[in-house]
Amino acid sequence: MDDRTVEKDFPTDLVERAIRLALVAYNGRTRKVDGLPCIVHPFMVALKLSKHGFPDPVIAAALTHDVLEYTTCTPEQLKAELGNDVYEIVIAVTHDDRLSWEEKKKKYVETVRNGPEGAKAIAVADKIHNIEKLLAAYAEHGPDIWKKIDLEKEQKSWFEKEVLWMLREAWDHPLIDECENIAEILLEIM
Repeated sequence: MDDRTVEKDFPTDLVERAIRLALVAYNGRTRKVDGLPCIVHPFMVALKLSKHGFPDPVIAAALTHDVLEYTTCTPEQLKAELGNDVYEIVIAVTHDDRLSWEEKKKKYVETVRNGPEGAKAIAVADKIHNIEKLLAAYAEHGPDIWKKIDLEKEQKSWFEKEVLWMLREAWDHPLIDECENIAEILLEIM
């Protein structure tokens, strides 16, 4: 038998590698708003983008878009496992937690604006799913939900508007209309 590995003979698909990385990284963690496993959110973001025909590197980045913020996965691990294209997208949508809340959000808007198209796609699909979950939580818990997310309604409103304004200016895709429509519902209850 020669020294080839199974991986070389039967390479694992990029999306499958991203799924594996995300599952291991999240390791059963749950979301504070709804108590669901954290892994549900990136799967929903990836599914939305897949339905819109985005390529595998964008889907893989969607599956791992939060791992650098919320897990022990390092940028080096992400890049080694999924490659530079996925890494560049994920870095563009990763918040810099060394900054104050407002500076972090402003930087996010600019890195997404200047990042690859996949970063814009993930930013908008991420917003849509987060707003959907927030609206569902609001329907179940009412205004008390704001206490769970540790964020002032005014801050949330400002950030949603900033991201939408940037996306309208920097990118053209039907997902922006979907996001704007659902964000209007959220802003009405805020």
